[in-house]
Amino acid sequence: MRILITNDDGINAPGLAVLHDMATELAGPSGEVWTVAPAFEQSGVGHCISYTRPTMISQISERNFMIEGSPADCVLAGLHDVMVDKRPDLVLSGVNRGNNSAENALYSGTLGAAMEAALQGVPAIALSQYYGPANKDLDDKFEASRHHGLNTLRRMLDKGVWTKDDYGIFYNINFPPVPGAEVKGIKVAHQGFRRDMGFGVKPTTAPSGRKFLWITGAPQQQATSPGSDADVNLNGYISVTPMRADLTAYDALEALKAIE
Repeated sequence: MRILITNDDGINAPGLAVLHDMATELAGPSGEVWTVAPAFEQSGVGHCISYTRPTMISQISERNFMIEGSPADCVLAGLHDVMVDKRPDLVLSGVNRGNNSAENALYSGTLGAAMEAALQGVPAIALSQYYGPANKDLDDKFEASRHHGLNTLRRMLDKGVWTKDDYGIFYNINFPPVPGAEVKGIKVAHQGFRRDMGFGVKPTTAPSGRKFLWITGAPQQQATSPGSDADVNLNGYISVTPMRADLTAYDALEALKAIE
């Protein structure tokens, strides 16, 4: 198996090393793992692509490249330049530092890479490690994903739903904020929503007198609807959420026919 890996935390992020170990085991002795990752952190860029400017690519070592661009740029570079002679069988993105459950998925560069791969017709999975009081002080904050990631990926390849339609399914996997030994299992979950939460801004004034805005987040321990991704994560389970890039609100189509 040929696997392309990327992330949004940057080429030197520890989660990418965790993912590389998983991918190497998954690919097997005769397989290949190729890395194309951002040169710098790209958290929160979503599905951004750098179509208004050129993107520099540099080879670090064999099958190891970095891009001065977004995670989606990395997938495009991997498919159409680095691995153009033979496409990968699978794209893996992560392991993200922090969760991409609930509304976080909409901002995530980690998910953006998986989405781009799916749009390009390549099976893709995004992986993220939830942080919380039970694992934030561990020597290895990626313990849950390190211990359970490979088995989860193998189960996805064996039992997952993989489609070849225009907006193919890709997967969002989040590992719970607990030590590896306390992971309870895997739950298929829908995307949740943290109410009364979300991003904001905090104004600050520089010594020069210029005004700047810091983007602020919110606590990640708030419960979401039962059975949703963040809910099962906070209860010690790995969440698996199937996703598509199609943003159509199908539930509203019939009602809107009144305007025709």
